[in-house]
Amino acid sequence: MWKSGWRDRVWADLDRHWDVIVIGGGITGAGILREAARAGLRALLVEAADFASGTSSRSSKLVHGGLRYLKNGEIKLTIESVRERERLLKEGRGLITQLGFLLPNFAADRPPAWVFGLGLTLYDLLAMRFSHRHYDAEDMRELCPSLTDHNLLGGYRYFDAQTDDARLVLRVIGEAVRAGGAALNYARVESLLRLHNGQVQGVALRDGVTGRTAEIKASVVINATGAWADDLRAHLGRGRRLRRLRGSHLILPAKRIPLRRAISFLHPVDRRPIVIQPWEGVTLFGTTDVEHGPHLESDPSISAAEVDYLLTALRYAFPALALETSDVLATLAGVRGVLDTGQADPSKESREHVLWSENGLLTVTGGKLTTFRLMAHDALNAARAHLPSQIRFDPRERVLDASPAEETPFDLNPALSARLIGRYGVEARQLIAMAQPGELESIGDTPSVWAEVRWAARAEGVIHLDDLLLRRVRLGLLLPNGGLDYLDHIRAIAQPELGWDDEQWTQEVVSYSQLWKRAYSMPL
Repeated sequence: MWKSGWRDRVWADLDRHWDVIVIGGGITGAGILREAARAGLRALLVEAADFASGTSSRSSKLVHGGLRYLKNGEIKLTIESVRERERLLKEGRGLITQLGFLLPNFAADRPPAWVFGLGLTLYDLLAMRFSHRHYDAEDMRELCPSLTDHNLLGGYRYFDAQTDDARLVLRVIGEAVRAGGAALNYARVESLLRLHNGQVQGVALRDGVTGRTAEIKASVVINATGAWADDLRAHLGRGRRLRRLRGSHLILPAKRIPLRRAISFLHPVDRRPIVIQPWEGVTLFGTTDVEHGPHLESDPSISAAEVDYLLTALRYAFPALALETSDVLATLAGVRGVLDTGQADPSKESREHVLWSENGLLTVTGGKLTTFRLMAHDALNAARAHLPSQIRFDPRERVLDASPAEETPFDLNPALSARLIGRYGVEARQLIAMAQPGELESIGDTPSVWAEVRWAARAEGVIHLDDLLLRRVRLGLLLPNGGLDYLDHIRAIAQPELGWDDEQWTQEVVSYSQLWKRAYSMPL
């Protein structure tokens, strides 16, 4: 889709009046672009860095109904989340997958076990299916032998879902572009264009690749920059309204904590719910919930205190495994913006999304990965007065487009067939067709295949090596040493497709290596 010369073609077409300009290439912006393009609007998305490079590639990977939000009384958010989860499971097979959960109950837990059981009953009722079950301590140990039996009273099994968050963003943006929308990564908004009365009417844009600039006008400008939303609002002289919270994860080899299901338990220190889950051939554990501070880097990193916090929980729940810092394969830190209501405990701030219209700039922020489609509809409906009157946003439309391959799977291993269809939708067939001999084999112990590297380099808008290894094909999180030990094979496939000379390849490797060590490895 984003093949050779695509950036020049998009930049050449910017000099028109757009119905909607969306600033921010995470899941919120992607969803808005998709729904706007579906409705026939002239819609453009611009992202200062790479698509999904912010919070939307650094989430907990869960497409969930928000069981924890029931405790906070956020019933509406839970209802919406459960229903959207069910739709995504149905329409995004291979990309959104059902995930079994164990919820162990220990003697020190508060609230007691029966409260969790009541919450799970309500959770199932909202999804209109009864799927949770109670187990005694002995059965819980059979389901997860490495789980501690110290003060273990029993627990519950229930179901949620998970995804590859960056791939979800890329699929949604790709479907938006095929529907007539336009999207640019590495295109930074330098300033907002305003009329004499102060109303926003467009953006001044700078290309992070060539340095070229453009002034672009639109009927509606939507700020979907997430944790960076206040920075854009500051162009209008508006004060901060968001609280930046960092959530960090540890990634460990699956052989150190082999799991078939996710396990959610309360941290022994502060009783926050945390989750350990099998994901993409590794084990993902988190998350923290700490104040990030006023300075927001493009690539935040985990702190030593967060590492200690997470390892304390792992040693509490899995003492026999004797986990150490040396077991950590990679780390992952993301910053989310939530409405600042002054709660002493960051975890008690609401995760519901908010909309603000200020001098013609519509800001949508907060919310969850699971409900991105609802957020998109809310944002576009809030801007309806400035859009063509005949435009309609149909909530009955599919969240993700159907792929013909869903009905006629490829002549491949069924798991690989489902994986490629889920991640690439209608483009999966092209990906398989251009695969060279041996390129449908797995990369190391990951479920990724070499053909995905070729496709990403050829057709997915890769500008830098970290785009390829951290978001298109998540090798930087799944392989030891950020995948650097596999660079010869990656180079043989990707460099010719990207058209990089040897000097550029070397520069990209140096930059990627520095980035990975700074933001994705253990803190020094």
